[in-house]
Amino acid sequence: MTYNLVDPALVNTVLVPNNGWASVRFHALNPGVWFVHCHLERHLSWGMETVLLVTNGEGDAALLPPPPDMPPC
Repeated sequence: MTYNLVDPALVNTVLVPNNGWASVRFHALNPGVWFVHCHLERHLSWGMETVLLVTNGEGDAALLPPPPDMPPC
Protein backbone atom coordinates (compact mmCIF):
# COMPACT_ATOMS: atom_id res chain seq x y z
CA MET A 1 0.00 0.00 0.00
CA THR A 2 1.36 3.42 -0.92
CA TYR A 3 0.03 6.80 0.11
CA ASN A 4 0.21 10.07 -1.82
CA LEU A 5 1.58 12.47 0.81
CA VAL A 6 2.99 15.01 -1.68
CA ASP A 7 -0.15 16.40 -3.32
CA PRO A 8 -3.13 14.47 -1.88
CA ALA A 9 -6.65 15.18 -3.08
CA LEU A 10 -8.63 17.76 -1.07
CA VAL A 11 -12.11 16.28 -0.73
CA ASN A 12 -14.98 16.18 1.76
CA THR A 13 -16.25 12.70 0.82
CA VAL A 14 -14.61 9.30 0.58
CA LEU A 15 -16.06 6.39 -1.37
CA VAL A 16 -15.56 3.05 0.38
CA PRO A 17 -16.17 -0.16 -1.60
CA ASN A 18 -18.39 -2.94 -0.25
CA ASN A 19 -16.59 -4.76 2.58
CA GLY A 20 -13.70 -2.35 2.03
CA TRP A 21 -11.91 0.36 3.93
CA ALA A 22 -10.37 3.78 3.39
CA SER A 23 -7.44 5.56 4.98
CA VAL A 24 -8.06 9.25 5.70
CA ARG A 25 -5.43 11.71 6.89
CA PHE A 26 -6.55 15.09 8.19
CA HIS A 27 -5.42 17.96 10.40
CA ALA A 28 -7.81 18.41 13.34
CA LEU A 29 -8.08 21.86 14.92
CA ASN A 30 -10.86 21.27 17.46
CA PRO A 31 -10.37 18.72 20.26
CA GLY A 32 -13.46 16.77 21.18
CA VAL A 33 -15.62 13.86 20.12
CA TRP A 34 -16.85 14.21 16.53
CA PHE A 35 -19.61 12.11 15.00
CA VAL A 36 -18.99 11.19 11.34
CA HIS A 37 -21.84 9.76 9.32
CA CYS A 38 -23.30 9.22 5.90
CA HIS A 39 -25.60 11.97 4.62
CA LEU A 40 -28.56 9.55 4.42
CA GLU A 41 -30.21 8.97 7.81
CA ARG A 42 -31.36 5.45 6.97
CA HIS A 43 -27.71 4.46 6.62
CA LEU A 44 -27.18 5.08 10.36
CA SER A 45 -29.10 1.89 11.11
CA TRP A 46 -26.78 0.11 8.66
CA GLY A 47 -23.72 1.10 10.70
CA MET A 48 -22.42 3.75 8.32
CA GLU A 49 -21.09 6.03 11.05
CA THR A 50 -18.12 6.38 13.35
CA VAL A 51 -16.76 8.66 16.07
CA LEU A 52 -13.43 10.49 15.98
CA LEU A 53 -11.78 11.30 19.29
CA VAL A 54 -9.54 14.33 18.77
CA THR A 55 -7.18 15.13 21.63
CA ASN A 56 -5.20 18.28 22.30
CA GLY A 57 -1.74 18.50 20.76
CA GLU A 58 1.60 19.13 22.41
CA GLY A 59 3.98 22.08 22.20
CA ASP A 60 3.04 24.56 19.48
CA ALA A 61 0.03 22.40 18.55
CA ALA A 62 -1.54 22.71 22.03
CA LEU A 63 -4.58 24.91 22.51
CA LEU A 64 -4.44 27.74 25.01
CA PRO A 65 -6.36 27.08 28.24
CA PRO A 66 -9.85 28.59 28.51
CA PRO A 67 -10.14 31.95 30.29
CA PRO A 68 -10.79 31.70 34.05
CA ASP A 69 -14.18 33.44 33.75
CA MET A 70 -15.51 31.08 31.06
CA PRO A 71 -18.74 29.50 32.31
CA PRO A 72 -18.92 25.68 32.30
CA CYS A 73 -21.33 23.85 30.02
